[in-house]
Amino acid sequence: MQQKIKLVCDCGTINQFSVERLDGNPMCGICSQPLFSGKPISVTSERLIKHIEHSGLPILIDFWAPWCGPCVNFAPLFEQFAGLVGNQLRLLKVDTEANQQAAADFNIRSIPTLSLMREGKEIARQTGGVALPQLQKWVVENLTKKY
Repeated sequence: MQQKIKLVCDCGTINQFSVERLDGNPMCGICSQPLFSGKPISVTSERLIKHIEHSGLPILIDFWAPWCGPCVNFAPLFEQFAGLVGNQLRLLKVDTEANQQAAADFNIRSIPTLSLMREGKEIARQTGGVALPQLQKWVVENLTKKY
């Protein structure tokens, strides 16, 4: 029996397909766009919850704001990281200025804040921007821990 995985598309559609198709650049069943673009997905408060509830992959969320200098400086690194992780991790961006409910729901007190989620639960949190090697190490260490 094939193992199934769910992923939410940029358009909001929940897609379900076999895990074997992860390496084959799966497309959304509604909008026909690739489910992996190599870039973080900007989400609203509502869409964030949908991703968390329906993602078969771990999720890394960048909570940021356009007026935040460190956030703006960290953005290119986060985008570069999205290109490196491919189909192993879902990267989301939440503008806390435009989505204040998400910031409140996640108890975001400073930005940028990174939240690493697996199976609908936060497993790690990092405040402040980090360099790419430290980001990679932090994600790997936290995803390989036994919880």
